[in-house]
Amino acid sequence: MFDWENLRYFAALAQTGTLLGAARSLGVEHATVARRVAGLEAQMGVKLVDRRGRRILLTAEGQRVAAMAERMGEEARAIERVSLAAGGRLAGDVKVSAPPTLAAALLAGPLVQLRRNHPDIAITIVGETRYASLDRREADIAVRMTKPEQGDFTITKLGDVAFGFYAAPTYLASVPEEDWNFIAYDETMSSSPQSTRLLEVANGRKLSIKATTLEFQLSAAKAGGGVALLPNFLLAGLDGLVKAVREPKPLAREVWLVVHSDIRNVPIIRAVMEALKKSWSY
Repeated sequence: MFDWENLRYFAALAQTGTLLGAARSLGVEHATVARRVAGLEAQMGVKLVDRRGRRILLTAEGQRVAAMAERMGEEARAIERVSLAAGGRLAGDVKVSAPPTLAAALLAGPLVQLRRNHPDIAITIVGETRYASLDRREADIAVRMTKPEQGDFTITKLGDVAFGFYAAPTYLASVPEEDWNFIAYDETMSSSPQSTRLLEVANGRKLSIKATTLEFQLSAAKAGGGVALLPNFLLAGLDGLVKAVREPKPLAREVWLVVHSDIRNVPIIRAVMEALKKSWSY
């Protein structure tokens, strides 16, 4: 009998391109993925994967099977959404994808309150810097700072996040403006509006510290490491930093609430969405 579970593992490998990536997406060990894919090849009597050290390439047959597996996965996820939409109780699991720093600063309060009112709803925050796929059910709801341009989604604007340039008062008092150092994102965020604005303001001055996370940038600025471009929600109730640059029009990013249209009216999904909408008042 054909083991369809092997096909699911192969589809994850085809999507991510690595054993480790597939293992992470499936929540298993990478050796399990390798064993399952080898099992699928044995079942089919066809070589699907060309293994070259750590690089994994799909053979021509592997590409064909991957395309078919992707179509099957899309249909299976559509069935899942139909099943979810049929549920009428305020009970179940809901995954919310959001930028980690924003989630920690703004989403914890309303979601905790929602749980007090509806204790049978379980919330999982997918705090990833990349965008979790709603089509693949990696998340049910997404809070995003870029409006999706494609997909069958229902999209609602939550609000705006304003950014400003901040530094420690001692740093500004001791370092001339022309010698300021700036604290920036690393290359993974080089195309973001924040990085573009920071480079404009720095205007050739040094980027002394680069970090993936806003939390480290905030700490570096408080420690006197330079000037950082930070979202205002991160500074609520925070001492130790002052505005370093007065801009006529500070950078602002729109924040969007995104859900797959098939499940937007599911009671538990709607309850979580409404909680997030009402909370947007910083």
